[in-house]
Amino acid sequence: MTTRRQTVTVDVGGVPIGSAHPIVVQSMTNTDTADAEGTAIQVAQLARAGSEIVRVTVNTREAAAAIPEIVARLAEVGLSVPIVGDFHYNGHILLREFPLAARLLAKYRINPGNVGAGQHHDANFATMIEVAREYDKPVRIGVNWGSLDQQVLARLMDANAAAGSPKSGTDVMIDAMVVSALESAAYAEQLGLAHDKILISVKVSSAPELWQVYRQLAPLCDYPLHLGLTEAGMGMKGIVASSVALAPLLTEGIGDTIRVSLTPEPGASRKLEVEVAQQMLQSLGLRQFLPQVTSCPGCGRTTSVFFQELAQKIQDFIRDTMPEWKARYPGVEEMQVAVMGCIVNGPGESKHANIGISLPGTGEDPRAPVYQDGKLLTTLKGPRIAEDFQALLEAYVERTYGSDVPA
Repeated sequence: MTTRRQTVTVDVGGVPIGSAHPIVVQSMTNTDTADAEGTAIQVAQLARAGSEIVRVTVNTREAAAAIPEIVARLAEVGLSVPIVGDFHYNGHILLREFPLAARLLAKYRINPGNVGAGQHHDANFATMIEVAREYDKPVRIGVNWGSLDQQVLARLMDANAAAGSPKSGTDVMIDAMVVSALESAAYAEQLGLAHDKILISVKVSSAPELWQVYRQLAPLCDYPLHLGLTEAGMGMKGIVASSVALAPLLTEGIGDTIRVSLTPEPGASRKLEVEVAQQMLQSLGLRQFLPQVTSCPGCGRTTSVFFQELAQKIQDFIRDTMPEWKARYPGVEEMQVAVMGCIVNGPGESKHANIGISLPGTGEDPRAPVYQDGKLLTTLKGPRIAEDFQALLEAYVERTYGSDVPA
């Protein structure tokens, strides 16, 4: 098991974040927050997909004014997922002008590079912290290298230039991100915000730099850390880049909440970033969200696409049914299912799963043995193998994880 970096616990709308608790999956809407109905619908989709916290942009008066309606619409459908307000440039104004939104948001995200320049920087930041104190809200100090506090960066650049052995520009920028985050957190505490009301993130868009900045930051504080590769990209590129960036840090015990920042395809669901984050944690053995389906990649022994179709069908069935299963069958998320395509590895993988099927490969006897908890349960054949296996799977879940099962 990974030894987590020790942190304080921060409560975000009833969701505890810190080393004493499971790593939290969060996501963010891409709707116009002023569209309360559309935003509430997307928040609900993300929450039902497994996002435990959802962030929304609060960039205009109309967006801030919509927060109460968004929260009310979610309550109408029985959802109480914490909503985080993402503020840039004018957060100090909006939080003061819209006190109901300030009260209903579960957390404020503040980027110290975008709260104002010069003499306005500290004053605007202080206003946001004062509101957080007034409504007893936690704050994420979210530093991004694309919007880094230029005053901090200039200060460190000058010191670096005067040094006998100057660092590279990238190293100075990493230093500046860490300094900006820690100085902002310290200032928030000086203003009266409690130590256990602060989380930190230091996001970049390159995996090696992400490792560097978080490894540098982690030993310097005990605030919970939010991990994410900012602007990860679309589709396969974004999934791979995020996995490569976050997995090493998570295996080192760094990270208490994560987001996979995928660019969705036009018109596509936002849920994919939640599913990727869950699968990342599940593949690392850090959390279990739903039963794992093991399936082979296929080869010349599996020229039929039937095993691919069955694997997809079972995987979709599990994900679609999981909300009901989670409520009725405690522990079902730990279940392992195998859908294998031929005799080479099929029986062995099926025996190692809680329940598994070994389909016939090309030229093999058209029979599909099903194994349950390491033992042969039955052998399926005929045109309804898929339907019969799904029925066996449902029966196994009921029998193994049902409420009447002895403890």
